[in-house]
Amino acid sequence: MDKNFKKYIVLWLSQSVSGLGSSMTGFALVLWAYGQSRSAMSVSLMSFCNYVPYILLSLFVGGFIDRHRKKTIMLTADSIAAVGSLSVLALFLTGQLAVWHIYIVNVIVGATNAFQQPASAVATGRLVPKDKISNVSGMNSFSQNLITVFNPMLAAFFFAMGGLWLILLIDLASFVLAFCVLLFYISIPEQIEAKKHSSPFEGIAQGFTFLREERGILYIMLTMALINFFSRLTYENILSPMILARSAGSSMTLGTVNAFMGIGGIVGGIIVSVKKESSHKATAIYVSAALSFLFGDLLMAVGRNVIWWSAAAVAASLPIPFIMANQNAILYRKIPTAMQGRVFAVRNAIQYSTIPVGIILGGYLADYVFEPLMESGGELASTLEKIVGSGTGSGMAVMFLCTGICGFAISLSSCFNREINKLN
Repeated sequence: MDKNFKKYIVLWLSQSVSGLGSSMTGFALVLWAYGQSRSAMSVSLMSFCNYVPYILLSLFVGGFIDRHRKKTIMLTADSIAAVGSLSVLALFLTGQLAVWHIYIVNVIVGATNAFQQPASAVATGRLVPKDKISNVSGMNSFSQNLITVFNPMLAAFFFAMGGLWLILLIDLASFVLAFCVLLFYISIPEQIEAKKHSSPFEGIAQGFTFLREERGILYIMLTMALINFFSRLTYENILSPMILARSAGSSMTLGTVNAFMGIGGIVGGIIVSVKKESSHKATAIYVSAALSFLFGDLLMAVGRNVIWWSAAAVAASLPIPFIMANQNAILYRKIPTAMQGRVFAVRNAIQYSTIPVGIILGGYLADYVFEPLMESGGELASTLEKIVGSGTGSGMAVMFLCTGICGFAISLSSCFNREINKLN
């Protein structure tokens, strides 16, 4: 096995442990925030405050990343994020923690992610052979979804043992582990540009210039932005409030559904990590997305109990690793190594720009449009009740119905885009 690839495996393992710690914190804080306000909007704003600075800064950091050491950027960004978790712990222990404190911390974490994620993506390209990129993407999906499975169970266990402070302490301990591994063991091959000072707008211009020449990649980013919008509108936004509302606030039910979502991703990640690369990568992206919307969102909409919701979670998450693996395989092959920081940063700004809109709009539509609609007793509500059922949370179920139809249509139509098909 290649020496750099071995180092990547160690880095992947340490970051997976750190990701488990931060995910437990996120899960516990969602439950805590929803328990404080009983509002889907409060949960939506937590994600909104994370994504907005991430997207805005992503436009400007590409040139900076290409001109500086990726290891230093990753260590600094992770350290600042850890200070955020430490602040939450201090506020909680002093009895002063409020939801708006979490919003502020999420803004800081979002800003650090704007630097950390593209730097990590470039580092992956430097450590992993190009013929292993799709397999590594499958490994990442496997670890992320393994975290999703164990995160709720471990969070509930440690919460019962010591409360929120114990989970935050575990989060900080996992950060220290990942930090030390990266600092003392991992060396990342660098190709740093000689030019040290330039306008941040220059990096944006260079990234967009590349995308104008590679129109197929640009179209993938634009269509993925639409797909991300529909995904965040429901699945990664109001799923937790809907399950809690339709299960009488059962955290066990929510944990079970999240666990099955992770199981689906694990299965998909294992398949991707061991299978050969698809010969039609672009098509595989959109067929996978279409299947996720068709069977995931629609099943979640019509489901009335934990069995249906768990089946929907598997159906939605299993195709996701195929989307990520094929997109990464295309990007790492098409983007020159020296420009990866700029292009990945611009990609993040484009592809994730719709996420805050979906997050904030999803919370608003749930609280002020669809839930009141289903409580109105009108003719439309009566018709929709035959599909999604009635009661608290049925309005959010209607939202899943809408995103399933719209997401499937967008994904399927993208399969026929001429520029995208040139990437097959």
